[in-house]
Amino acid sequence: MILAIDTGNTHVVLGCIDNKGGISHIIRLETNLGKTEYEYASDIKQILELEGVDRFGFDGAIISSSVPPIIETLQRAVKIITGIDAMVVGIGVKTGLDIVLDDPSTIAADLVATAVAAKNEYPLPCIIIDMGTATTVTVVDAKGRYIGGAILPGVRLSMRALAAGTSLLPNIEIVPPTKTIASNTIDCMKSGIIYGSAGALDGILDHYIEELGGSVGSIVATGGLASTICPMCRHEITLDQNLLLKGLYAIYKKNKPRKTRRPRPADAE
Repeated sequence: MILAIDTGNTHVVLGCIDNKGGISHIIRLETNLGKTEYEYASDIKQILELEGVDRFGFDGAIISSSVPPIIETLQRAVKIITGIDAMVVGIGVKTGLDIVLDDPSTIAADLVATAVAAKNEYPLPCIIIDMGTATTVTVVDAKGRYIGGAILPGVRLSMRALAAGTSLLPNIEIVPPTKTIASNTIDCMKSGIIYGSAGALDGILDHYIEELGGSVGSIVATGGLASTICPMCRHEITLDQNLLLKGLYAIYKKNKPRKTRRPRPADAE
């Protein structure tokens, strides 16, 4: 079993992946740069125990992160609780993905992982929507190359900015309004943020499809609010909330690391 970890600006997401690629026990922790490796190790250990997962049952671990300062902390945390040296997605790690950017070293590890999974599992060209703290819309072309994309403010980030920048508008729950042409302030905000975000995605998708020759093989979405926003889009979009973890597992398998771990303590039998 593999422990796959992705760190974003808001959450640390962990998934337990068996030797056939089956994903279970998906865990979310708050991303907190102030936590030490022992605090993260304690949190992860307790949650694994609550889920009934043997922390010494992992054969390997892999980490991707868009928050560089936390990578070493998580590596040490994984070592503390499992005895395993976690692989980190970055320079020198084989992905099987041809990255066609002005500077390939600038691509975030989570975008690499989702692109690898999309290349492996979906018809190409594939447009990938990842709705996290930021929303990214990226492309793997018909040749299986990562060719770039767009970054726009995430839905919650936009909502917080709206509430912070106005005197009378509150923070609200991001759920669909009762009707699109809303008749009260809260529903007006819901309509604006949800249909505005969906419209922004539709606009980007229209331009991408045109640039890709008029058609694509697939459009796939992942991330926290994808299931709320993407059904409001006019394009056919497949939801895959495990896309990133699938990509991490594929990258882990491609690199086939030598297992290094401490012996299982006698009292852990």
